[in-house]
Amino acid sequence: MATGKSSQGFAFRKMHGLGNDFVVLDARRDSFALTAKSAAAIADRRRGVGCDQIMIIEPPKNGGDVFLAIRNNDGGVVESCGNGSRCVASVLMDETGKDKIVLETLGGDIIATRAANGLVSIDMGPANLDWQQIPLAEDIDTLHVPVKVGPLHEAVVVNVGNPHAVFFVEDAETIDLMKHGPRVEHHALFPKRTNVEAVQVLNRGHIRMRVWERGVGITQACGTGACAAAVAAARRGLTDRKVTVTLDGGDLGIEWRADNHVIMTGPVAESFVGTLDRSLLS
Repeated sequence: MATGKSSQGFAFRKMHGLGNDFVVLDARRDSFALTAKSAAAIADRRRGVGCDQIMIIEPPKNGGDVFLAIRNNDGGVVESCGNGSRCVASVLMDETGKDKIVLETLGGDIIATRAANGLVSIDMGPANLDWQQIPLAEDIDTLHVPVKVGPLHEAVVVNVGNPHAVFFVEDAETIDLMKHGPRVEHHALFPKRTNVEAVQVLNRGHIRMRVWERGVGITQACGTGACAAAVAAARRGLTDRKVTVTLDGGDLGIEWRADNHVIMTGPVAESFVGTLDRSLLS
């Protein structure tokens, strides 16, 4: 990657997966400590570069190709990010010539491979369904969680690297996520907060999803959210285990395999490259 320190600042890539956008930094050769305040400054859409998440490529810790540190728009640490992982994996595959990349994250290892038509597939690992894995504040059936906020009620909760509360609705377009998303995110049942998905089942192979991301807000797409929505729909018996998920930014293909691993396939894009002023890292 053509990223790293220079006398002018620190080089970066701006990338996106279906409009879910990222600032990608390479700290493998020149390490740096990114504080929550600095991350929020970089992610600011008026005074910084602007993004939903910051992806920091670091040397591997446990035998993978790299360790991927992730910060949210508000500067908070994130365990995993599906769309961002696809973007970083695409860059690393181009860089190394490999067709398979292992990304270490706080949410577990993510295996990325090249797919047809320039797409990238990500093995997000197993879907975690136990209440302690989400985590929830108390022992509750994760298929029927008694959260009710406005039109959102009885969530299915899934952890695919990070926590998600999936609500099935008649019409996803009519849900006011700006109003209801923060209330669910900060609900007392979620000690680490949660991402929030409003999902409409179109048929057994196709769902429509809109998302409120924890620490970010409404985004065009959320890879782990699409995975969680697909798992939730299959658990409820509403769809098959392989579906197309239509988000605001476009479509992702999700398969919840029999071995419990969730596979996500979708596009990546690079918007531009640039250099961060050193003041943003201080």
